[in-house]
Amino acid sequence: MQNLKLGFLHFLILQSFYFTQSSGVNSTAVKADVGVILDLDTTLGKILKSCITMAIEDFYSNRSYNTMIEPHFRDSKTDVVAATSAAIDLLKNTQVMAIFGPQRSTQANFVIDIANKVKVPIISPATIPSLSPQESPYFIRSSWCSSSQAKAVAAIVKNFGWREVVLVHEDTSYGIGLLQFFTQYLSESDAFVSNMTAISPSADKDGILGRLDELRKMRTRVFVVHMAQPLASRFFKVARGAGMMEKGYVWIMPGVIPGLLDSESVEAMQGVVGVKAYFRKSGEVRRFEKRLRKRFYEEDMELERPELNVFGLWAYDSMVALAEAVEGADVTYPLFEREALLGNVTDLEEIGISNNGPKVAPLVRNFRSKGLSGDFMTKNGELQPSVFEIVNVIGDGAYRVGFWREGRGISKRLGGDDGGGDGGTGRRLGPVVWPGQTSEVPRGWVPNGWGKKLRVGVPLKGRTNGLISVEVDEKTKKVKPSGLCIDVFEEVMRSMPYHVEFEYVVFNNVDENSTGSNYDRLIDQVFYKNFDVVVAGITISANRSKYVDFTIPYIESGASAVIPIVDDENAWIFMRPLTMGLWLTIGAYFIFTGFVVWALEHRVNEEFRGPPLQQVGMMFWFSFSTLVFAHKEKVKSNLSRFVVIVWLFAVLVLTSSYTASLTSMLTVRQLDPADIRDLTRKGEYIGYKEGSFMRSVLEDTKSDKSKFKIYTSFDEYDQGLTLGSWKGGVGAVVDNLPSIRLFLKDYCHKYTMIASTYRKSGFGFAFQKGSPLAPDVSRVILQVKDNGKMDEISDYWFGQENCGCRNGTTIAGKRLDLDHFKGLFLISGLSSLSALAISLLIFIYKNRSVLTTRGPIKRKLSDLAGAFDREREDKSSKESRTSFEERDVEEGRISQDVEELSSIELAVITTQPN
Repeated sequence: MQNLKLGFLHFLILQSFYFTQSSGVNSTAVKADVGVILDLDTTLGKILKSCITMAIEDFYSNRSYNTMIEPHFRDSKTDVVAATSAAIDLLKNTQVMAIFGPQRSTQANFVIDIANKVKVPIISPATIPSLSPQESPYFIRSSWCSSSQAKAVAAIVKNFGWREVVLVHEDTSYGIGLLQFFTQYLSESDAFVSNMTAISPSADKDGILGRLDELRKMRTRVFVVHMAQPLASRFFKVARGAGMMEKGYVWIMPGVIPGLLDSESVEAMQGVVGVKAYFRKSGEVRRFEKRLRKRFYEEDMELERPELNVFGLWAYDSMVALAEAVEGADVTYPLFEREALLGNVTDLEEIGISNNGPKVAPLVRNFRSKGLSGDFMTKNGELQPSVFEIVNVIGDGAYRVGFWREGRGISKRLGGDDGGGDGGTGRRLGPVVWPGQTSEVPRGWVPNGWGKKLRVGVPLKGRTNGLISVEVDEKTKKVKPSGLCIDVFEEVMRSMPYHVEFEYVVFNNVDENSTGSNYDRLIDQVFYKNFDVVVAGITISANRSKYVDFTIPYIESGASAVIPIVDDENAWIFMRPLTMGLWLTIGAYFIFTGFVVWALEHRVNEEFRGPPLQQVGMMFWFSFSTLVFAHKEKVKSNLSRFVVIVWLFAVLVLTSSYTASLTSMLTVRQLDPADIRDLTRKGEYIGYKEGSFMRSVLEDTKSDKSKFKIYTSFDEYDQGLTLGSWKGGVGAVVDNLPSIRLFLKDYCHKYTMIASTYRKSGFGFAFQKGSPLAPDVSRVILQVKDNGKMDEISDYWFGQENCGCRNGTTIAGKRLDLDHFKGLFLISGLSSLSALAISLLIFIYKNRSVLTTRGPIKRKLSDLAGAFDREREDKSSKESRTSFEERDVEEGRISQDVEELSSIELAVITTQPN
């Protein structure tokens, strides 16, 4: 029994010793005072306080240590002055070694300046980029810099294809500090900030409503909101009451944390897309969150189920980093060095300079560990960002729809492919519920603001005769435009994927100093935002594109000329299909081919023998008769047959091409001159449409300006062309292609169009610079072209074009030159040369004995020439002698047979009895 008591006592002693060691209490540890400045009346402030306290408890509970942090909490009460006073109190009276906080950027600005002077580290979750750890050696940012959020927001805007954004920000250093980054990153994402609206943090409902009314009148419907949680809560409540949380609106808010807002604010933010730092909810984080809720339940009954956010985790990891730094630093006393000062001194001068701050700060500014928030790493005082999650406020919380990571962009899943954007479909994100409880991606703008129609400018004096004409009702003052341009525009508006209301507004574009219309003045009206778009026969040009945004061309344009049709009755027209060079080449090949055939047939074919003149005649006759396939001489040499077959093919191609070209020239009336420069060289008078860019086109050709004449209508075109240059008219009229096509619709039998010399980009609709409507209209123009509607409109106004010209291109016959038949002549020439070379080599081989004899070269060549002739004659004589000998033998045999038969008959007769 006694042994049992002693054993139990020994067990209790061991347990007591183990408990003492595990509790982490070290009575010899050096105390390190640390100040904590938070807005303790806010939800975030309460969460940060609990996380900091739990971090200190956890750090010292299971390890040996030489120092111990003792936190001293101060309430800054969301006030800058209170935060500054708290910092001075902690430094002066408590002599803290470091300070965590304040939690707001506006508060931290002053506290950081104080800390730099007394050399005390400040660890703050302030996010604005203007507070830079690089400029403040004692500032450590315990959160990600908000400039990274600006990149994520720009990626979201690009992902959905929005091109225009309005920034709504808090009118403080916190709200203003991020504007330049938003502007820069949005510009890099092919979007721009059309407006910036500042709202005071103290603004009441009426003040916020006034700003919202201004926003509602704007064309843009994509709003990026950058403000602190208290102002954001009031802002969205008022926005919902103003009807701006309905379908068609887009609200993006970086740093949105619904868990820090009341239920009414979350209800008002339905459909908002937010960006916040991502952390993985591991088992350790879930256990920590459970402990945090238990602590809140024990300490604060009013706050139910607090939502753990990344700022709380960062505060926990930051305090662990500070504890590690204090443990690693050699803490010395006294804590502050004060200089001997006389007279009145300030609080800062009385505080002195910290002896331990310079030791602790470098360790915290460059720290890395695996914390609750993930990879917690500070570099030069800046907490390095990792991954942002994109959330959508739905119901009572924010639900993840994707991720954004530096260098990889947007993706649905963590670690997905680069998400630079997908042209506006939003496929790189999960399903998003937008304001108004719709999943349809808002287009991000309205045509012309709240309740306004699209102002469509049309010229009072425009291109008549089909392109555009404008009438104004004198009584109702209603504008009634008509023409091809109007029909195309209205068809495009009907085909838009959404309804666009518009009204025509007439503009007097007649220059007082000129009799002509000036379309550049219309462009100016769009640039000055008097019109949203201009519809007329306006040619797209590089200079005009500096002031407006053009759609893609809906009709081809360019400079061309109309000239009278002149019938060509030239007696030598049959020579025109081929150029002189081609004629000479064909003649040379006829002679060459005839010579080759003669050379190959001369020794074996008696039709190619005879007197020299007869042989020359035969050579030409045979060659030229192949032109009409009338040659009757038969060739006997295989080499000759090969040459003739190839030559007949070449003749067939040449005759077919010649016939086709001549037929075209006889049936299609020719154009002379061929282009505008020919007109100027011949000194013709040239007419052009008043007010058009054709005068500059003519001036570019360095024409005589005295030869220019201005016309105003198609009737004047006809009169001038009928008279001609020598009777007070013109030799040609220069205009854009659409106008010429309209003119030829009625005058096709008298005039034709030469090839277009100056191509232009075409006619387009001119929108205001940066208008989001222009890209949509361009896409619809392509649809109208593809579905045939554009052809129907063109056929209605231009008619069925059958005048030998279309789109500025004539179909008159073109002369054939040597370049068209180089390959054909090459084949024929090589075939003839090859056959001739083979024949020559065979002949030389058979007569090689002549070449081996002694004597001059001239004699050898003469002998070869003689051998060429003799071979033909010897062979002929031999054949003749053989024929005669065979005939004589046959005749002798027959004579002998007759004599024998006669003697037999005679013997028979004599032996018969009498």
